[in-house]
Amino acid sequence: MVLNYIWIAFFLIAFVVGIVKLIFFGDTAIFPEMMGSTFEMAKLGFEISLGLTGVMTLWLGLMKVGENGGVVRIMSKAVGPLFRRLFPEIPRDHPATGSIMMNLAANMLGLDNAATPLGLKAMNQLQELNAEKETASNSMIMFLVLNASGLTLIPVSIMVYRTQLGAADPSDIFIPILLATFFSTMAGIISVAIYQKINLFNRVILAYLGSFSLLIGTVIWYFSTISAQQINTISSVSGNLIIFSIIISFISLAMYRKINVYESFIDGAKEGFGISIKIIPYLIAILVGIGVFRASGAMDYLINGIGLGFAWLGVNTDFVAALPTAFMKPLSGSGARGMMVETMNNFGADSFAGRLACVFQGATDTTFYILAVYFGSVGIKKTRYALTCGLIADLAGVIAAVFIAYLFFH
Repeated sequence: MVLNYIWIAFFLIAFVVGIVKLIFFGDTAIFPEMMGSTFEMAKLGFEISLGLTGVMTLWLGLMKVGENGGVVRIMSKAVGPLFRRLFPEIPRDHPATGSIMMNLAANMLGLDNAATPLGLKAMNQLQELNAEKETASNSMIMFLVLNASGLTLIPVSIMVYRTQLGAADPSDIFIPILLATFFSTMAGIISVAIYQKINLFNRVILAYLGSFSLLIGTVIWYFSTISAQQINTISSVSGNLIIFSIIISFISLAMYRKINVYESFIDGAKEGFGISIKIIPYLIAILVGIGVFRASGAMDYLINGIGLGFAWLGVNTDFVAALPTAFMKPLSGSGARGMMVETMNNFGADSFAGRLACVFQGATDTTFYILAVYFGSVGIKKTRYALTCGLIADLAGVIAAVFIAYLFFH
């Protein structure tokens, strides 16, 4: 529903801006340019979607190998002690705990098709424990905010889009996204913990969060002490090494468990092909709307206005061109994806704005959509502070993404 209003707004605002330019400034080329953009962006959307089939087929095939090999279960066990303390209301060994951990593990690995059903299952199990059926419980809110914070280990789809748009090294955003999404997740956990009076100084919680924070802090400190050229080299090599190592671990684990690796890959690959075809109308729709909005000049007015505000404050404004992706992400995943693609197409996949838009896309998740789907599935009407904490996580992710992008790419 939100995306419906946004899409309509793109066209209506573009039309109004076009009329103003035609009447008051005599710009007779404005409407031909706007119409031309509809055909151009429709063609771009189709070409990108069609080109996605090969890479998406490859990655979802590999993800299925990892899933069948038990990677999700291993990750669930690894974070079990932490989650028992973040969800104190859930009885020990309750099935909701397993569903929650498997949902989050699937999200981290980019297994959206597996994550959503697991998430809905977990929410229904949490509703069984909920005394007030129309009011979100503490556990529901923590679960939703962890989803909305967008913790991702492998940003598969973003790397795929970068490949399609000609990035020299599609995985160079891997480490920046990992760092930015960490800050988003930490902000979400801390904000919910404050509301729920969870003791963040518990030894187990401190051990997990402290270790993660120390690791992330060390990485950022190290990169701040070396040159930009060294950062690019190390980020590229380590990012690709980590990703390839994950692939090998997926295959090795599946072989150890006597899983038919080839058949698992084919099963996942079939899903990848289907997904690539299904997104064609959605991507074309949002790209056409964004294209008209930009061709009318409305996008430039918005971005320039924000840029002037930051310039007046004496802040470098190179990041402003990527902000549409950050603004759209809490509202709509497909809308933010369209903004990211449009930014890379307009400025270049390897431009600062193009890379930052990718980091924005990977650093947070669609808070409003997740809230509507997950709470709506169990009839929750009173969401309490869930939206507030979700948006706090989003804001932390956006701010972290800007600083990290300057560190890595500027």
